[in-house]
Amino acid sequence: MNAPRGSRQPTLSLSSSPHQASSPARAALETALRRTELSIEPREEQALLRRIGRALTPGAQEVPDDMFRSALCGVRRKRWTSRLMDQTRRDGRIWISREDMEQAVAAVEDPTATDEDLFAALKPVMAARFHELGDTPKAALAGMQADMLDTGRVLSAAQTARLAEAIAEAFNMSDRDRFIGTAQEAEEARARHEASIEQTARTRREKEEKRLQDWESSLVGFQDVPRLLHCSQREAFRWIAENRIPVARRILQKEGHELWEFDPNELVALRALLPDWRRTNEEFFDRKEKRGRESGRRGDTPLPEPPNVGKHVANSVIARVAALDRYAAHFRTARALERRITLVTGPTNSGKSHTALDALARAESGLALAPLRLLAHEFREALAARGVEASLSTGEERIVAHGSRHLAATVEMCPFFNPVDVAVIDEAQMLFDPDRGAAWTAAIMGAPARHLYVLGAPECIPMVRRIAELCGDPVDEISLQRKSPLRAASAPVRLNELKAGDALIAFSRREVLDLRAALMERGRSVAVVYGALSPEVRRAEAQRFNAGSADILIATDAIGMGLNLSIRRIVFAALRKFDGRQTRDLTVQEVKQIGGRAGRFGKHEDGIVAVLADAGSPHFIRDHLNADPVAPEELRPFVQPDADIVRAIATEIGSDSLYGVLARIRRAVLRPDDPNYRLSDMEQPFAIASALEGVEGLDLTQRWTYAMCPVDDRDNGISRLVGWAADHAAGARIPPPGTGRLPPPDRAGREELERAEKRHKRLVAWRWLALRFPETYPDLEAAEETTQRLNEWIESVLRQQSRTKKQKDRR
Repeated sequence: MNAPRGSRQPTLSLSSSPHQASSPARAALETALRRTELSIEPREEQALLRRIGRALTPGAQEVPDDMFRSALCGVRRKRWTSRLMDQTRRDGRIWISREDMEQAVAAVEDPTATDEDLFAALKPVMAARFHELGDTPKAALAGMQADMLDTGRVLSAAQTARLAEAIAEAFNMSDRDRFIGTAQEAEEARARHEASIEQTARTRREKEEKRLQDWESSLVGFQDVPRLLHCSQREAFRWIAENRIPVARRILQKEGHELWEFDPNELVALRALLPDWRRTNEEFFDRKEKRGRESGRRGDTPLPEPPNVGKHVANSVIARVAALDRYAAHFRTARALERRITLVTGPTNSGKSHTALDALARAESGLALAPLRLLAHEFREALAARGVEASLSTGEERIVAHGSRHLAATVEMCPFFNPVDVAVIDEAQMLFDPDRGAAWTAAIMGAPARHLYVLGAPECIPMVRRIAELCGDPVDEISLQRKSPLRAASAPVRLNELKAGDALIAFSRREVLDLRAALMERGRSVAVVYGALSPEVRRAEAQRFNAGSADILIATDAIGMGLNLSIRRIVFAALRKFDGRQTRDLTVQEVKQIGGRAGRFGKHEDGIVAVLADAGSPHFIRDHLNADPVAPEELRPFVQPDADIVRAIATEIGSDSLYGVLARIRRAVLRPDDPNYRLSDMEQPFAIASALEGVEGLDLTQRWTYAMCPVDDRDNGISRLVGWAADHAAGARIPPPGTGRLPPPDRAGREELERAEKRHKRLVAWRWLALRFPETYPDLEAAEETTQRLNEWIESVLRQQSRTKKQKDRR
């Protein structure tokens, strides 16, 4: 192989032992080397012999020179790619991907190619990519910068200038210098603006933290209450018990006792109320004693409701304002109704939704709440099949059925103010999810329906009972069994033993795609389902599998919710998963929920659950399937604030900072040992609120809306969101993201597929915001068309049953 200029290339001295010389491939190699006067390195010999051996016709001991050169290029392409990778990264050209380099070296047919030759081959590849990203240099630059942000990389001003130079050359611009200068200046301005936002955010966060620290340091113990309030110790105890004197903070001691702390300013402010409190208590106990004499016993009349006691007050008062410590009362419409709850539980494939949907279709008005946008669509279609037209409401989509009084929606979109006759809430076991569980708490407590059907797995029963108790609603319970039996396979399954109708379960996108590649190498047709795919693509893949166009389905545990699949056998490719915090064994409920997808009633007599060979023991599956439901350790439902609560707390603490409001909620509003509720995991809203502190020009409600936007920070979603928010605050209009580079599906590799999936997430966030800020995020219709085009491209990539060019070359 010819080395870069100035270096010396080692030459292979081929062995001439009798055994080796008798090899036709070796003889052909020696002949080709003499004839072409090329040299090879020792490490290239075996790969080259294999290629020549496959190219030789029976009885031949020579290959044509052009075939030999092509074989030698094939052997050297991997190292050519490595050389390009090394050079581009040292030069800071991080926008050039490995796939770009592989495509470039695939076009090189000279085995003596130098680095200059390799970079010359890379130019047309990058030019084509720039043109695919946009019709203009400006659009191509914006597309490339967005792609970089998706991967967590931001180009410096110097790198931006160099990228702009390459784009200008690709578009054959006449005014290149101006384009390059403008791009560099824009990047410098962006960096300065971003730094300013971060500095402002830091300053405001410090101010809010100091506000909270000053308040906490001002608190006093119980011993100071009588002195500050001008009352006796006995009266102080009684008024604290009546919740008239707010306890600012409760600190749990090691021995189990609570240390109470109080806001001295609030105690002083309460002095004027003492005469009324004393008179009210005297009248109350006089009435209580009188009723006791009349009934022959002491009465159990409840204590009077404590009064509201001003602003800038202690956390228990803020908690009352927030309604987080008595969350059920926050849903006034639901509490004004005489609701009854029917809890329908059972394993997968037990027909939980059938009865509830029938009741919903018969009702004059109704509401169907699903955990996923895909399922909301299915609820809407199920109602249509029963002759009822329904509107649709999800985070990123609205469909209005004029005149209809039925709505299908995702759980987070539950309307709390319009009473209906019947509501259905599906997948109630999601109550235990620390990220989304609060949405199910709110829906079950707040759905304004006279008859509420709650559907879920058996382990949700105690939690739903607890919520019903907090709401004062009666509960009827229906327990269903599977319609077809489910059994564990006695032996593990090898990859080549998978049959049509099998579903292989992995627990990461990478594992799914690795298994897909392995099965397609064996000539199997495959459909895939994993979380990064849009609901539309997941549904299309499920339909391919159900129709028999794909023999085998490979899926993550996203399969466990929301797809109607005709699966004969579930095969686990792993029995451990990373849950975002740790790698652990699958739980009993996970094995039952996922395994329960096997055995479609009416098509398969029974469902079989197995494990892939070398992935674990069949006994693990059998024991988990036969195990009783695991009793939940914690029955306090998750809660989180909404926009009304956020505004109320901001008023009480005298701050317009969302960061300050959420910090107070996390720190003190709902204490960790509250007997009824626990605060949901609000890490992402808190992170967004923290970053938004540096954006001026948005009010508290707008900030809260941005904090609720569905973004994935693994691809810099929060940074992009803050950039959009800053543009919003500046009065700019934010156009919908594009699809970016979409090469022909049969040439798309994993990197391009992942880029497309990230672009889809970007479009989801943009569409979500467009429904809430239509003037700032215009042209929703164009965004929906872009989303559809992107989904169709991703689906086409997944449908490809041929391998990439690289894999074809290898074969």
